[in-house]
Amino acid sequence: MVRFDVPSVGFPARTRPGIETGVDFEVNLKGGFSSGPDVPGRQRTEKSGTPPAGFHVARDLPPGRHPLLAVFPGLDQLPTAVRHERDPVARKKLYEDTCIEVVADDIWMYVAPFEMPKGVPKQWKPHLSKSDCIVVGRSHLKDSDALILYLDIIHELCHIRQRRDGLELFDREESYVRRPTEIEAYQFAVDEARRLGVTDAVLREYLKVEWVTAKEHGELLRSVGVSASG
Repeated sequence: MVRFDVPSVGFPARTRPGIETGVDFEVNLKGGFSSGPDVPGRQRTEKSGTPPAGFHVARDLPPGRHPLLAVFPGLDQLPTAVRHERDPVARKKLYEDTCIEVVADDIWMYVAPFEMPKGVPKQWKPHLSKSDCIVVGRSHLKDSDALILYLDIIHELCHIRQRRDGLELFDREESYVRRPTEIEAYQFAVDEARRLGVTDAVLREYLKVEWVTAKEHGELLRSVGVSASG
């Protein structure tokens, strides 16, 4: 195990191992991060809410680059699409131009940087892309609970839209749980989860990211309006 302080971005809650605030994690020298030799698909801790009926996942796609709507067909027809981007022309470009890079690495999901962010350890080897791309671990896509994948992808699309709006995703000036881009993306996912009937108990677990302290976790919960207990 090694320790790095890497700017974490584009990874929704509990979608990748600890790479923030100096939390221990293992480096996958092939380019990803791993919380262990076998990272299972993420499952809900209790049954409370399901993704909308129109949410679909192509779980058996091979590694490589695929259009967003080939991996998540119909995603642009769900109500979240309008909330992501109200302008219909911009919304069409957001959903049609964004791609998914399925990788064999033991990772969950993140937005690929356009170029290597400055000031990060050389051991961090993210997939780079000159166009908007969300990187997804193949095991995550294949095995994780559909609700988790749904919340993950709508979170990541918030980051894509933020970057298109000119916002900096890899901001090392601000603590992870205080970054406006992260709070907005988490809030988007939390609001949608609540609409689907997901309980605060499930959301607390979803927001328990591995690279923040218990205090920071509590701060994130308060920022997005999720109760700390009960």
